[in-house]
Amino acid sequence: MPIRVKSRRLPTPDRGLSPISSQPDAQLPDIEHDDSFRDVVKQLSLYITDAIYMPSTFEQLRTTSAGDDLRVLVEHLSTRVTNPAVVNALLALRWHYGAINDGRGISEARANACEIVAWRFLTRLSEREAVEFCLYEIPDEADEANSSANGDEPADGGESNERTSLLHHASRSSSPGHHSEINRSGSSRRNMLFKSISKLTMSRHSSDVEELEEDPTAPFIHLNALEIAAIADAKRFLSQHVVQKIITGIWNGEIIFWDRLSVHSEKKPRFYNAVTADPFSRLRVPKYLKAYEVAFFIGFLLLYYSVLIEQNRYSITPSEIMLYIWFAAFFYDEVSEYIDAGSIFYAADVWNLFDMIMIAIGVVFAVLRFVGLYKADYTLVDIAFDVLSLEALFMVPRVCSILSLSPYWGTLIPCLKEMGKDFLKFMILVIIVYFGFLTTFSLVGRETYTFPHMAMIVTKIFFGSSYVGFDIMDDIDPIFGPPLMFIFVTLSSILLMGSLTGMLSNSFSRVITHAREEYLYVYSVYVLEASTSNRLTHFYPPFNLLALAIFRPLRLFLPSDDKFRQGRIVLLRATHAPIVGVIKAYEWFTKKVNPDGFDNFRGPRSSSFNKRQSIAPLDRLDNRSRSGFRRRMPTSRRTSTEVLNKPKPLHEDTEDFAGDAPSDMEVQISDLSAKIDRLTALVASLQSGAGIETVRT
Repeated sequence: MPIRVKSRRLPTPDRGLSPISSQPDAQLPDIEHDDSFRDVVKQLSLYITDAIYMPSTFEQLRTTSAGDDLRVLVEHLSTRVTNPAVVNALLALRWHYGAINDGRGISEARANACEIVAWRFLTRLSEREAVEFCLYEIPDEADEANSSANGDEPADGGESNERTSLLHHASRSSSPGHHSEINRSGSSRRNMLFKSISKLTMSRHSSDVEELEEDPTAPFIHLNALEIAAIADAKRFLSQHVVQKIITGIWNGEIIFWDRLSVHSEKKPRFYNAVTADPFSRLRVPKYLKAYEVAFFIGFLLLYYSVLIEQNRYSITPSEIMLYIWFAAFFYDEVSEYIDAGSIFYAADVWNLFDMIMIAIGVVFAVLRFVGLYKADYTLVDIAFDVLSLEALFMVPRVCSILSLSPYWGTLIPCLKEMGKDFLKFMILVIIVYFGFLTTFSLVGRETYTFPHMAMIVTKIFFGSSYVGFDIMDDIDPIFGPPLMFIFVTLSSILLMGSLTGMLSNSFSRVITHAREEYLYVYSVYVLEASTSNRLTHFYPPFNLLALAIFRPLRLFLPSDDKFRQGRIVLLRATHAPIVGVIKAYEWFTKKVNPDGFDNFRGPRSSSFNKRQSIAPLDRLDNRSRSGFRRRMPTSRRTSTEVLNKPKPLHEDTEDFAGDAPSDMEVQISDLSAKIDRLTALVASLQSGAGIETVRT
């Protein structure tokens, strides 16, 4: 009798639906061009919370169907949203979710989602639009209102742009105690910025946030997207090609923040134009700052060697006077850098630790030297020179710190940093074992060896001289000496050293896989620290001592007005003219070799924000669909269909359209990835839904 096989769907068991078949309807954020930063953060947090509700890794969100909602969000933002604070808000949310430890991995998934959306959104833009989004600083609405009321004149006569820190954001807040909170450093400032975003995301469906008297996003005022990414440790975002091209443009001076030196100059990101820009604005280029820093440390090292070789015990020589001047200029420059960059950026550069140690050694040397000369205590003078000799341990690596900007050496530094942390943790166990055996050996052999002698013997054994322990184990004690020594040698030379070697090897292997991201993060932080300061006139050391000696005393009894700023500008032009001449000669030579050196960014030169805003339909507020979508806004960027179907004109303006739309190969790869994701989702749904029942008839 034939057997018929009948396939029918089995009843669905009572269980939770799979993530693929039960995704909730997440309403896309409705963000207007004029919405404030706090509104953008609120809208995006609602969508991210609804879309990402299951733990997912970064690669899963990037490559599998778990990131479908993120692709929809990126498409929505790139075609319908023109608010310039979108990237800032996404990175602020990345910091917020990354700081939460919920134990389930959902917050980490949401943090990764924000980072993915941020850099994918930038890839949909032209390169010049990406520059404007990444370098857009969150404005202070209160300052804008005051400047409008005062005829667009700064309330402080432009002094706020002369010397303020990167994280001075809310220093003009109306709250009296708010300024003191902003001036906190390190973890306190991180906690304050984290709490500001938490106030917006703690209540998802109520309006109590709008009822707050103070703006919870005030600590982020005057920060751009790259600075927020550095604070949020968004290392994957900073390592993306589109972001690194912007940072490299800042490093080379293709993107500048100050184009002229005048009393009413304002900090604004712009592309460098050699014809219209002030030549003295090139003093703020990070590449030239680093080159001068190396030259300054070479001069520092030469003065250091001349003083130590001469070592005049009885009087202060001219070379020693110059060394003190170099120390004072170096110290003042570090203080200014700390004030300008803020503690978060300053602590991110490992070389700043070397600088602080060098300053501390220099202060100790100067104190001992002057006290010794005053009291005619030449033993104290000799000690002062011995202390100064320690400076070479940090000065020589500091001179060679420029090597850390190369990919090879810059990759090794994060590895050594993490290995050093693991080594210090492991040394706690080593010290415990060391003092335990040292106490035992000292008490057992107290009649033969003193405590200092035994401490030296145990130290030699610990560092590999095992034969020393075997030679004296009978002298320590004929009964307990040999077994204790065998245990100590085995434990220290084999077990502890082997474990330490294996642990450091694992640490190196773990870190080297992400060493590129670590290197690019450190490199990005240095570029931002050197370029985005709000100080208009930056004096190179030792010329900074002139500005300190001339203008700082006058501030004590004269009002701070534009005359001070003009005076600093005149002094800067007078003292730095030779340096600017060398820079212009170098740029002239490099332009002859590479004529396109300052034309690496493609796309329209005009402001993309204003253009995208002006071409938007006037009645778009009344024509929104109820699903959360807005009508497609006309844009200067061409869609994928237009790229594939529209014939290319014979004389297309490459300056305006280069980089605006993806290439044909990118479109095909994107379509293929979408098909693979849909096929994966279909197979997963079939595996979780249906069964086969065999019926014999």
